[in-house]
Amino acid sequence: MLKLRLTRMGSKKRPVYRIAAMEALSRRDGKAVAYLGNYYPLEEGKVTLKEEEIVKFLMNGAQPTRTVKSLLDKAGVWAKFEAAKKN
Repeated sequence: MLKLRLTRMGSKKRPVYRIAAMEALSRRDGKAVAYLGNYYPLEEGKVTLKEEEIVKFLMNGAQPTRTVKSLLDKAGVWAKFEAAKKN
């Protein structure tokens, strides 16, 4: 099963996270199927997303983690997914 989750990058005490589509049983920083965006928590929570690709993965059954779902919800991508799912 594919999960949309965060992988950690950046240096010590300066985290940067990538939003990645990965197998559920792989390691946190393991090989990803695709990288779908970035999250910069120290820059007022700046988020960059590839919205079309994220919606495509969600439509195909990928499950977001709790943190990724909250990021998608704040960016409005989750609402786009819900609208696409109803059609």
